[in-house]
Amino acid sequence: MGESIRDRLQRVRERIATAAARAGRQTTDITLIAVSKKMPASAIVEAYEAGQREFGENYIQEFQAKKPQLPEFPDAALHFIGALQSNKTRLAGDLFDCIQTVSSRKIARRLNEQTEGSLDVFIEVKLSGEDSKAGIAPEELGELVALLGDCERLRLRGLMTMPPWSEDAEAARPYFSKLRALAQLHGLDELSMGMSGDLEVAIEEGSTLVRVGTAIFGSRNAV
Repeated sequence: MGESIRDRLQRVRERIATAAARAGRQTTDITLIAVSKKMPASAIVEAYEAGQREFGENYIQEFQAKKPQLPEFPDAALHFIGALQSNKTRLAGDLFDCIQTVSSRKIARRLNEQTEGSLDVFIEVKLSGEDSKAGIAPEELGELVALLGDCERLRLRGLMTMPPWSEDAEAARPYFSKLRALAQLHGLDELSMGMSGDLEVAIEEGSTLVRVGTAIFGSRNAV
């Protein structure tokens, strides 16, 4: 019988604690986001019952279909971490507590206009040259930070990035280091970076949120 989600969660938490200690940081300063894309609602419930409270989804319509199958989780936070199309901003604001992939002024304005109440956001920054990666260019970041400062319904928490995939976790370090420098330049405290394979490097470089899917839920199959 394979490991349970509870067992895998515990192992990931131990990895985070070890990396934090090595970096001279407090484990409590690092938030684990369980990325539940392509996972059934039952897997989310199992993780919640194991103490997980922050979840990430990549596809709006997929999560929209799963949400009715979930019980009320009043103390859970739902993060959208996928590419956000401008015609999905209203739905995203309704479904999620935090949008981690704001990457344009258009998206920011639409979220601010359409959100009821308040919404946490991160700016996604593109630091690689890969066409497959989304995000705003570093040289355009200041303008978007300023715009978000004027959006009364949005609370800018920090920056997010996704480096090029590599089997070598160290290959991600320059990207994480650059994101940290950009956050410091713009007076932002939170960094969403690091996944199953490179979370230790991300924590060493200052990550405050790590987005972990496979190491918690196992390999993904279609819902």
